[in-house]
Amino acid sequence: MTELVLRQDIEGVAVLTLNRPDKLNALNVALFQELYAHAKDIENTPETIGCVVIQGAGRCFSAGHDLGDIATGEKLPRPNFQAKVIEALTNLPQPVISAVHGHCYTGALELALAADLIVASANAKFADTHGKWALQPVWGISQRLPRKVGNAKATEMMLTARTYSAGQALDMGLVVQVFADDTFEAEVIAYCHEMLQNSWHSLRGYKALLNGTDGMSLAEGLAYEVYNGAGTGPDMAERIAGFGKKK
Repeated sequence: MTELVLRQDIEGVAVLTLNRPDKLNALNVALFQELYAHAKDIENTPETIGCVVIQGAGRCFSAGHDLGDIATGEKLPRPNFQAKVIEALTNLPQPVISAVHGHCYTGALELALAADLIVASANAKFADTHGKWALQPVWGISQRLPRKVGNAKATEMMLTARTYSAGQALDMGLVVQVFADDTFEAEVIAYCHEMLQNSWHSLRGYKALLNGTDGMSLAEGLAYEVYNGAGTGPDMAERIAGFGKKK
């Protein structure tokens, strides 16, 4: 039986690859079940996995929710299952990176927005096409997209169902880096390893602060930072001593 989500660990980076290339990685229930199992496993290994990448096999990241599944009536293991899987990915203690090449439409964009950061190949294309199919989102795009790109641009994306290039996505802040198509996978891993040179304790602490203060006022957020921060890491003394030796 074919694995619908492949996992490869590369020097502290867990790479999760959506693996329905013949279906443009269309998102069905079985794929979400495998994603959830990987997320729960990664959640329990913060000392050996410092960063997570979500990517797609074949021609694209994902063309979106499997419309065939919608038409035949999906059998979910529990209500709002896909939204819960996306939430589980969002809530991982490690930084999560969505690495998008080719199509990233609608449900796929909702999945990509589970990540802390989205990076793109130059050939990436983004769209929210719920309106084309007379659908309403239930996986979080109406909340996460405005927080990522601002209310006006998110509203435009949702109301027009327009497709945006990687360059346009970079300009609006949907993605943070655009890499060349032919070196994309290597560039993504190098990008993750740049983060992992820093303290993993600090990376997890930053993510917890950002997620914990989302929606707070400045005053509330400042207080939260003081009283809820993770504090110094167990590697602080070693890192400072190493800096002194280099000088």
